[in-house]
Amino acid sequence: MRSLHQKYLDALQFSATQISTLTRLGEFHGKQNLYRQQMPEILETLKRAAIIESSESSNRMEGVTAPPERIRKLILKSAEPRNRSEQEIAGYRDALDLLHESARDMGFRVNIVLQLHQILNRYLPGEGGKWKMTDNEIVEMNSDGTVKRIRFRPVSAVGTPHAMEDLARLYHEGANVQSREPLVLIPLTILDFLCIHPFTDGNGRAARLLTLMLLYQADYEVGRFISLERIIEESKDTYYEALEASSQHWHEGGHDVHPWLNYFWGVLIRAYKEFEERVGTVERGKGSKTRLIRNTVNRKLLPFAISEIEADCPGVSREMIRLVLRQMRSEDLLELHGQGRGSKWSRIET
Repeated sequence: MRSLHQKYLDALQFSATQISTLTRLGEFHGKQNLYRQQMPEILETLKRAAIIESSESSNRMEGVTAPPERIRKLILKSAEPRNRSEQEIAGYRDALDLLHESARDMGFRVNIVLQLHQILNRYLPGEGGKWKMTDNEIVEMNSDGTVKRIRFRPVSAVGTPHAMEDLARLYHEGANVQSREPLVLIPLTILDFLCIHPFTDGNGRAARLLTLMLLYQADYEVGRFISLERIIEESKDTYYEALEASSQHWHEGGHDVHPWLNYFWGVLIRAYKEFEERVGTVERGKGSKTRLIRNTVNRKLLPFAISEIEADCPGVSREMIRLVLRQMRSEDLLELHGQGRGSKWSRIET
């Protein structure tokens, strides 16, 4: 759409810092392929943990929550969804499963976008996989649920089908005809998708799924092993600020995409650094394992069991995890709730 027109793309200029960031991402990409060849078992463990984190974080950003133990059962398909929140989490799980299996064969087409949205809503009584029927607005809410201000007015309902056809066509031209840099083309495509806001509900989750799909197709697969959705959730204020900054004057094609590009690349940099840390722990010593456990604990927003830390830290023994948790409790960083198999740990906010 607006960001993908050839004239707009040709006029983009990048700073030395931005070029350095793209170079660094290219270096991470090369190491990713090396890890994929040498450590398949570790990557499989990371992938299972990432699916749980992604399903939880992407839905929580939209106000959809469930107890951690229920989320784990839903992701592992050992339980059926019992309410609307769990239905939405299960839908995101199914969409992630499809991407992990078939992303490279899907392509960015209108019917694929509709299919992903339909899967997101497959457990809900409403109809997914259809464009919005009425105009919508992106708003900022007050704590009492009233609208504080309108952040952005997306494309109208009438104009949405044509806008999505244009977006898919321009992405295809940029990727396959003009051979544009994928790390520029992909975030701009997601920005335009969010500015179109084609669905009544689920636009944010659909955008995050499309992000993964397009990155996988470009062979940037860190999102399989490290949850990009969790990183976005942890930086959601910056996410919304960058999106708002880059959507100003979007309808006229006078918008500045650099805040969004910088944010998007920052998420990838953080994911690749975390990926290297988790994989490299297997080959490093006790100090590195301690840091890995502490960093994993510090990412937990809700009470957690030792088994959750164990799943996120391949190559680290349960006894080592217990040792670090006890140490963090002595430092007044954690507290333990309950005893035995049902006990949970939680961070103490300072």
